[in-house]
Amino acid sequence: MDGTRNAGRSLALGLRANLGQFSLLVVVNAFVGAMVGLERTILPPIAERDFHLAAKTAVLSFIIVFGVTKALTNYLAGRLSDRYGRKIVLVGGWLVAAPVPFLLMWAPSWGWVLAANALLGVSQGLTWSTTVIMKIDLAGPARRGLAMGLNEFAGYFAVAGSALATGFVAARYGLRPQPFYLGVGFVVVGLLLSAVLVRETRQHAAAESELHRAPGGAGTPTQREVFWRTTLLDQNLSSVSQAGLVNNLNDGMAWGLFPLFFSAAHMDFEQIGTLAAVYPATWGIAQLFAGAWSDRVGRKWLIASGMWVQAFGIAVVVLAHTFVGFVLGAALLGVGTAMVYPTLLAAIGDVAHPTWRASAVGVYRLWRDLGYAIGALLAGVVADAVGLAAAMWTVAALTFGSGLVVAVRMHETITSRKRGDEAAINGQANEVEQI
Repeated sequence: MDGTRNAGRSLALGLRANLGQFSLLVVVNAFVGAMVGLERTILPPIAERDFHLAAKTAVLSFIIVFGVTKALTNYLAGRLSDRYGRKIVLVGGWLVAAPVPFLLMWAPSWGWVLAANALLGVSQGLTWSTTVIMKIDLAGPARRGLAMGLNEFAGYFAVAGSALATGFVAARYGLRPQPFYLGVGFVVVGLLLSAVLVRETRQHAAAESELHRAPGGAGTPTQREVFWRTTLLDQNLSSVSQAGLVNNLNDGMAWGLFPLFFSAAHMDFEQIGTLAAVYPATWGIAQLFAGAWSDRVGRKWLIASGMWVQAFGIAVVVLAHTFVGFVLGAALLGVGTAMVYPTLLAAIGDVAHPTWRASAVGVYRLWRDLGYAIGALLAGVVADAVGLAAAMWTVAALTFGSGLVVAVRMHETITSRKRGDEAAINGQANEVEQI
């Protein structure tokens, strides 16, 4: 009897029922995001000043390497999480991250920086993907948007804090090695929390799948079928995937070109660090509201309008000539991204069956994070050919077009049935406890 009751309790879904583990995963993802923030302010200036890279495509090569390795690892992380469990993948990602700060501190050539970013991409693919999957497992269907908003808030607010901190340290002590000391601390704390305190969540996905036994029982799709559904065949999943790709395409452009654009406008290191932080900070904070909002109003139009707000924000940055104008444009880009980012993940959770959801998340994140590489390459080529402003206008146009694709092709993914699933699951758990 006691074992049955304990099993029932362990399978309860929802933020309240799993508050301790969910909160711990939010903290862990903050350290994951902080690792990316190490680079957002200072790596483009390091490329130009320490390694004398003039071509924008060469400067942005570190983002291309990061994007490709992270994208491929996202796909692998989803499959590994379904097969072996979430926690082991999370811990493995932190182990891969351990050499990154040291490589960035002491890199004797740009090739070493690229190697560090390959490792960073693998680490981010394993750790961030897994924290997303684990939170979806714990939260259940009724508060999935809020769960993703909290996850992405923690990650991107930490990106902003780390970018601000590295810009502050660089302004006082130099570009290397001091700013990267922070990364050593991030790795140590993130690894310890993940290895010692985080618990496996795959059993929660199994509990949720009981509610979907009829559609799931018709046959779990193969990995190849999941890939093509998420990429092209399913109107909702593929609309989400293309929006994610374009979202990170403009983020890759912002990561690589914004510091150079601000520097060309005679901003100093502290101003550039502040501007590099405004975008992810706004993005992070606004996600607290956007994710929960999508649970109430739906996913489709929040995604489409968010892409359009992003395009407008990029346009404001291009047209601005002052620090205040740059802040406004960066904040708009952050608000638009916040409307989109957690909502895309929540929509994947709405559509994908729990038995293959982690794999679908992996495919989505494969395409989404290839956007980093595509955006950096596109922005670099256009910037080298016709200038920074033209590259930014190109990305703004693509972002606006992506919103149109969502508006025309995607259907709303929230139904009354999904809103009631969490109550049904927890009701089943309560019945088990009463036996």
